[in-house]
Amino acid sequence: MAKKKLNSLEDLGGFVFSTNDDFELHTETVEETLAPNEQQLEAHFSNKGRGGKIVTVVKGFVGNEDDLKALAKLLKVKCGVGGSVKDNEIIIQGNYRDKIIQILQKEGYQVKRVGG
Repeated sequence: MAKKKLNSLEDLGGFVFSTNDDFELHTETVEETLAPNEQQLEAHFSNKGRGGKIVTVVKGFVGNEDDLKALAKLLKVKCGVGGSVKDNEIIIQGNYRDKIIQILQKEGYQVKRVGG
């Protein structure tokens, strides 16, 4: 019987092995969300890696995932489109960059338009 190939540490069952006597397992710390006026967000236009579909990507959010998801939901509702949160970025379906910039500025965020 052939051995199963291990592709990641998760394939080991979630165990972490260390030969370091002073090793301490670091737990995830909850990142505190900055106030909207302290955020430096960037609004990007993209169609790469999405089968030619156009999306607006908001990058640079500093804070916890729940607040990021809440902001994404606000943008999706105000634009009336779908979207998601992935890799600490908000992805909104369609080219709504200018509208998203206006919405974010109205909410008190500092937003920079990036790209063509």
